[in-house]
Amino acid sequence: MTNMIKITLPDGSAREVASGTTPAQIAADIGPGLAKAALAARIDGEIRDIMRPLEVDTELALITSRDEDEALELARHDFAHVLAEAVQSLYPGTQITFGPSTDDGFYYDFAPMGDPFTDDDLPKIEEEMRRIIKADKPLRREVWERNDLIALWKKNGETFKAEWAAELPEDDEITVYRSGDDWMDMCRGPHLASTGKLDPQAFQLTRVSGAYWRGDQRNPQLSRIYGTGWLNKKQLNAHLIRLEEAAKRDHRKLGQEMDLFHFQPEAQGSVFWHSQGYIMWRELEAYMRRKLDAADYKEVKTPQIMDARQWEASGHWGKYRENMFVVPDEVPSIDDDAPVISADADMMALKPMNCPAHVLIFRQGIKSYRDLPMRMAEFGCCHRNEPHGALHGLLRVRQFTQDDAHIFCREDQIVDEVRHFCDLLDRIYKDLGFESYAIKLALRPEQRFGSDEMWDKAEQNLRDAVQEAGRDGEEYAWEELPGEGAFYSPKLEFHLTDAIGRTWQCGTIQLDYVLPERLDASYIGEDGARHRPVMLHRAILGTFERFLGIMIEHHAGRMPAWLAPTQAVVATIVTDANDYAKELTAKLKASGIRVEADLRNEKINYKVREHSLAKVPNILVVGMREAEEGKVALRKLGQKEQLFLTVDEAVALLKEEALAPDLKPVSAK
Repeated sequence: MTNMIKITLPDGSAREVASGTTPAQIAADIGPGLAKAALAARIDGEIRDIMRPLEVDTELALITSRDEDEALELARHDFAHVLAEAVQSLYPGTQITFGPSTDDGFYYDFAPMGDPFTDDDLPKIEEEMRRIIKADKPLRREVWERNDLIALWKKNGETFKAEWAAELPEDDEITVYRSGDDWMDMCRGPHLASTGKLDPQAFQLTRVSGAYWRGDQRNPQLSRIYGTGWLNKKQLNAHLIRLEEAAKRDHRKLGQEMDLFHFQPEAQGSVFWHSQGYIMWRELEAYMRRKLDAADYKEVKTPQIMDARQWEASGHWGKYRENMFVVPDEVPSIDDDAPVISADADMMALKPMNCPAHVLIFRQGIKSYRDLPMRMAEFGCCHRNEPHGALHGLLRVRQFTQDDAHIFCREDQIVDEVRHFCDLLDRIYKDLGFESYAIKLALRPEQRFGSDEMWDKAEQNLRDAVQEAGRDGEEYAWEELPGEGAFYSPKLEFHLTDAIGRTWQCGTIQLDYVLPERLDASYIGEDGARHRPVMLHRAILGTFERFLGIMIEHHAGRMPAWLAPTQAVVATIVTDANDYAKELTAKLKASGIRVEADLRNEKINYKVREHSLAKVPNILVVGMREAEEGKVALRKLGQKEQLFLTVDEAVALLKEEALAPDLKPVSAK
């Protein structure tokens, strides 16, 4: 007798089918259109292959291209496997390792038998991938015994796969996926039903780079091939246009063109700010300082380096040491024959974050419940030992300055403090030109400090605060992220959307019960007893370096006038107008405008083009006519029309534009 199981569909309807029926068969029973469109199945909330048989009563939802996030994840995963199959087909003897999907595509790491791959190999590999896709090869899931699979990998010369299979947890079910009858890869899945479900025109291989096996530079070096993958050619073309626009906006390129900053090997991951770039930094810092002063934050300054015992007490030494710069606490030897540092020194570390030092300030003197909340801010310079290969201009550095603050408060103050922070962040983001951002709640990770009861309470407090702030709706793309919290606290993350649709996680607020306990912070309550404060870790920009990089790309270098390093240039048409230009420049400087005079004996079109490339927002052109009439011809960056103004009108206009957003009259915002 056939064993029947119950399948419940998203609309609440139910079907009885024979055990072993696949989601693909159910889709076909519903209709031929769905059978063609269905890509995978969500089984009791878990995404699985559409050809994998159903064995028990199940809630089933069929995934189509309309479920774009899930469909893209599946497609990119499959593109990675097709890439690996194509490479091994073209270059026999190449070993495969790992090939995950990424935010906009996929990559795969290979161990070539001969020379590393180069970008010149990509067109040939793309052609082979398209052949495999058009062959419409079925992708079949198989469960293997560990020892049998290890033996097969070794027989086939796949030493990396054999090593990985041997280290998987004993209770893991080990699965492989076959493409057709021959090629296979070890993978948890899920996958599409066949390679033909991919659009052969919806991907492009983009570049080759070096990588290390399992990310460890002590291990063999591999060739990593990157690609971008989409559901159709239209999506791919739109992405390539975005990439082209992003390349134009690359802050590293603009930083060089605008003479803002540079990097060099003598200080890996640390920024050399030039005077033009540091003007932007100072203006942004001054703006943030005014906002924090108005919000009743007290600014502090704490040491760069602290004893390792302090980091052990905070928990960072055990959880974060690999990202810390460790420094021996001893005088280096100057004897040429002796080691520079002995093995007996006590250890210290450059701070990767400011929070333990802020707890130490809080602990100075007795605190009362009346002193809370205490909002402690620091533009603190921190260091994190990022791998060299992960460094990326201003966006990923080793030395950085956070707009960091910690709020010490009572339990009954948590929701109000988080709500006030949300309001402050909203005003700042809008001032800085970011109208759109999303809010995510990152929940408890697997490895964490504290009890489940503590985490329940902390997570709910953050939910309540966002709800009270009115920011838990669709407008803010409210979402909860299981397992994404810090090891000591859940956190709210604030994700900005820039001018070309990219998202950047910048702001955060973390609700921490753990660190005050570990570092013995306390206050005297209304009952006369000692209590632990709650500690809110918060940042709005994240780091000045990264946020300035984001702003440069967001504005394509055309910074708002208040942040522009040079706010105006007075350029002469003829040398006879030089004296008038000098007088105008002096008036603008006296009004607080960052202005330069260009008195070179060059054609005016050359001057205008040069200053436009340097992204100067205002060019004031003057010749003898303007000098005689006491006027200027004002050219705004990006506009063809000129404004003919009196000197006083020009000064007033530029002076208003040069004001930071928080200093403008309300009517002018």
